[in-house]
Amino acid sequence: MCGSTQFEPFLSCKDYTVSQEVFQLVSCKSCGFKFTNPRPEDAVIGNYYKAESYVSHTNTKKGLINKLYHSVRNYTLKQKVKLINSYVSRGTILDYGCGTGMFLKACVNNGWSGFGMEPDNEAREIAKGNCTNVFSDKSQLLSNISDIKFNAITLWHVLEHVTDMKDTLSFFKNKLCSNGVLIIAVPNHLSYDAKHYQAYWAAYDVPRHIHHFDISSMTALLKNYGFKLIETKGMKFDSFYVSMLSEKYKTGKMNLLRAFYTGLISNLKAKDSTEYSSTIYVFKHQ
Repeated sequence: MCGSTQFEPFLSCKDYTVSQEVFQLVSCKSCGFKFTNPRPEDAVIGNYYKAESYVSHTNTKKGLINKLYHSVRNYTLKQKVKLINSYVSRGTILDYGCGTGMFLKACVNNGWSGFGMEPDNEAREIAKGNCTNVFSDKSQLLSNISDIKFNAITLWHVLEHVTDMKDTLSFFKNKLCSNGVLIIAVPNHLSYDAKHYQAYWAAYDVPRHIHHFDISSMTALLKNYGFKLIETKGMKFDSFYVSMLSEKYKTGKMNLLRAFYTGLISNLKAKDSTEYSSTIYVFKHQ
């Protein structure tokens, strides 16, 4: 974020999804940015995504939490498309880290020309059934769209996973049209539910989540690459979903009523603080 190499321990979190290993989160002494350190090397990070419960890669409906996730997704997909349409009137869209391609499918059905990038092999094969233009990495993407610029680029809970941040944000700067929109959604560690659950907060999701953002750090990071923040929006359903997972991690039980209460309080407090469990950021070129 700021170039400093001085940091201090912030929190120790367990990987409840795959490995059961414990990872350290640290905080920059200069700017306060939080990140997972050390993180797994690129050669092995893919192993930490190999879980049927990782719903963005498998579309699984097993278990109550995943069933609830799917019941809400159709509504949120429509809202995401509506948000993009409020800034750009169709054109080309890149969903970076598109998972199984459900959002791309919604965009194509709404008249967009869709492109996706997804490194996970199984998720990418599913995505290709929803949108034919899905590629494995930036180099493959560039070789197929060298002359294309995008009217919209979206990352739905993806930037926190990115290992090559500098190259990725430079790529967005170069491939986004001058009047295009860059939309990024990430968890917010300053939300009420994050502070309530602390090390059990499911959205820390170590080691898959490398970077842990808040509104200030996200704005500062994107400014470094020539982007101006236009709007932020809270993802209100996320507080409930994350609280359900967090309750399970903390107590070993669902505790749906307690999770619902925590999610509700988080959203109510965020009305004034704007610190929602997850935040959508809308950026344009400066």
